[in-house]
Amino acid sequence: MARSIRFHETGGPDVLRIEDIAVAAPGPGEIRIQVKALGLNRAEALMRRGTYIETPALPSGLGLEAAGLVEALGDGVTGFAIGDAVSVLPPVSMVRCPVHGELIRFPAEFVVKHPPGLSFAQAAASWMQYLTAYGALIDIAKLTAGDIVIITAASSSVGLAAIEIARQVGATVIAVTRTVRKQAALLAEGAHHVVASAEEDLGERLRQIAGTRGVRVVFDPIGGPIFEPLTAAMAPGGILIEYGGLSPEPTPFPLFTVLSKRLTLRGYLVHEIIADAARRDAAKVFILDGLSTGTLRPVIAKVFPFEEIVAAHRYLESNEQFGKIVVTL
Repeated sequence: MARSIRFHETGGPDVLRIEDIAVAAPGPGEIRIQVKALGLNRAEALMRRGTYIETPALPSGLGLEAAGLVEALGDGVTGFAIGDAVSVLPPVSMVRCPVHGELIRFPAEFVVKHPPGLSFAQAAASWMQYLTAYGALIDIAKLTAGDIVIITAASSSVGLAAIEIARQVGATVIAVTRTVRKQAALLAEGAHHVVASAEEDLGERLRQIAGTRGVRVVFDPIGGPIFEPLTAAMAPGGILIEYGGLSPEPTPFPLFTVLSKRLTLRGYLVHEIIADAARRDAAKVFILDGLSTGTLRPVIAKVFPFEEIVAAHRYLESNEQFGKIVVTL
């Protein structure tokens, strides 16, 4: 038996339970992993609340990120050995492959031996954020040196990963956050400009920074009213990649701005990178190289012990964090 995080009803953090469950031996093509650290994402809060893109059958597990040691190998698995330090790529289906537990079975094709210098906490804090940012900025937008990119929700783990990746390719980064409280930290993490959307005129500040040239790429998980100032700041032929819907307000469609500037508004989920073997492999090469050389280094906001998973989810929903929340076992 192994402890696993489960919920029997949807709702707030208090619905989470730590329960003992049996974890079978790995099947063909699977690896069983003794988990040492978990990464928390907003997707898990949505799943727990019943508002995620998947509907769980209750009781349900959850979790997209984990790192640990190879404990057993299924038939046909090559390239791994018992005791290897590994982390998992976020599963395409959290319902089918939840990873927040002491012992998990996972398809070997989505398991990665992470660089030796990476701690379990850092490994558990890496894949969701870097895959999401890489897929949008590099795979889809083809961000290059000389581009200007707007990154909203910039203090989130994905936002910080996007800043690192944009800086790595030589782009100019405009980080958007709600207040000036995180401004210094965002500048320290590599943003060239920081705009506090709740305290400044977002449209005016973006115009001041981007000028007549405009912004070619926007990376946004919020939607809502900021769509109008974001698209107003974009360059002709620019692309806005939307990977969430955090705003509780309706998202307007800026029709005439889109038409006049020939803009692309692109919905995006990281699953399209994970599910495509060629794109996934290219992403792994890019990210592992960055993690190995230190050009990519996950920012960890706070670490909680496994027994405090409810408190970790409360902190996740507080929006106070700067970077990734990690749970250790």
